[in-house]
Amino acid sequence: MGAPEAFTATAGIGHFIAGQAVAGASGRTQDVFNPATGAVARQVALASADEVNAAVAAAKAAFPAWADTAPLRRARVMFRFLELLNQERDTLAAMITAEHGKVFTDAQGEVTRGIEIVEFACGIPQLLKGDHTEQVGSGIDNWTMRQPLGVVAGITPFNFPVMVPMWMFPVAIACGNTFILKPSERDPSPSLFIAQLLKQAGLPDGVFNVVQGDKLAVDTLLTHPDVKAVSFVGSTPIAQYIYETGARHGKRVQALGGAKNHMVVMPDADLEQAVDALIGAAYGSAGERCMAISVAVLVGDVADRIVPKLAERAKTLKVKNGMELDAEMGPIVTREALARIEGYIAKGVEEGAQLVVDGRGLKVPGHENGFFTGGTLFDHVSPEMTIYREEIFGPVLSCVRVPDFARAVELVNAHEFGNGVACFTRDGHIAREFGRRIEVGMVGINVPIPVPMAWHGFGGWKKSLFGDTHAYGEEGVHFYTRQKSVMQRWPESTPKGAEFVMPTAK
Repeated sequence: MGAPEAFTATAGIGHFIAGQAVAGASGRTQDVFNPATGAVARQVALASADEVNAAVAAAKAAFPAWADTAPLRRARVMFRFLELLNQERDTLAAMITAEHGKVFTDAQGEVTRGIEIVEFACGIPQLLKGDHTEQVGSGIDNWTMRQPLGVVAGITPFNFPVMVPMWMFPVAIACGNTFILKPSERDPSPSLFIAQLLKQAGLPDGVFNVVQGDKLAVDTLLTHPDVKAVSFVGSTPIAQYIYETGARHGKRVQALGGAKNHMVVMPDADLEQAVDALIGAAYGSAGERCMAISVAVLVGDVADRIVPKLAERAKTLKVKNGMELDAEMGPIVTREALARIEGYIAKGVEEGAQLVVDGRGLKVPGHENGFFTGGTLFDHVSPEMTIYREEIFGPVLSCVRVPDFARAVELVNAHEFGNGVACFTRDGHIAREFGRRIEVGMVGINVPIPVPMAWHGFGGWKKSLFGDTHAYGEEGVHFYTRQKSVMQRWPESTPKGAEFVMPTAK
């Protein structure tokens, strides 16, 4: 469909409604930056309530025919979409890097993880099968089916502008729903490219729509009576707001919130593997991942052995424009985010943490106005400190020292977030106990970022998830459908006379 410049070099980014690109009509816009240069690259339209309502109306009009489409035919559209995604994966990756800033290889990985969800959705005929039991009562058969909800919406964050929407819409659409995507206004271009690919794959107009916007667009979706379900990924305060507002308006809501992911390093761990894992998981994507490791829990004497190695690696990180293929870390997404991250670093120093490596004030040659910071490393962090309690969402790793495994588990379980966690050890008993006792939704044993595969589902515990179901996988199928139970008996097997009890197996 063309080079990424064709989709990231225009002056304005609008909406996609009823199969057509639509220029914003509200008159409100927001700047979209190239974070590597600090320059404004384009403007994104911010939708009015009328524009959101138009998208909902288009999705509602498209729903009856799409819901009646055979699951196999819906799957065939997903297969064609999958083929196009594979052809255009580098184009999408370049678009991510242009607006988010993450390094190109990391962006390629993001696209791949999104593609895996589409591959899962291609199996929707099997996933929508119901159950059947004959003769549950006298002449009565009973079966269940799963049916789509109607118009559903996804509100997605800046840090994964391709992967996170793909946690949602492939499953929702394959199940027979119609979808409205409200992407982050910080990196909006991939959403329109995806919409064009879906149209090219043969998806009927109105089944997938995009509205760019801010809180006005979000609130319009949350309160619109024709929107039946909302999926969200973002910070915990907003996730709680989305959950409460959507539920109050009768919607099914799945809201994934913030994280403070710990990695426990036991004294018997392979030290080099643990260092590699912490460097990649803490500083990859400049720490702008909900599964990034931001706390290293160092057990026993391992702290004195590992902190100098972490410091050496953090100081030599290759921080540069993400399109340079040897880059290990790119810029922060916006100047405001950069200021917030460096403010947390100052707070850590103020509260008494030992600043081992200070990434502030980094200037990248040729990109002096870019939103860059280096990797920051703290040691001797304690649980009452702000940098331990709050999600920084930047390349800041805090080391906490604990005496033993029991204290490590206690520390992790006491945190209000429960998204992801890891433990590095060679001891099978420790690994088993960690997996059983830890109160976190996604657990890695010698795996630093344990993001589940497409068929398992993604979700945290505690304040990292508001709602009852995780994202994608069979949990996603259940979220985007509702079960109907049918009991059937034919006149020839119906007993004579009125029945005053419920059907039973007697």
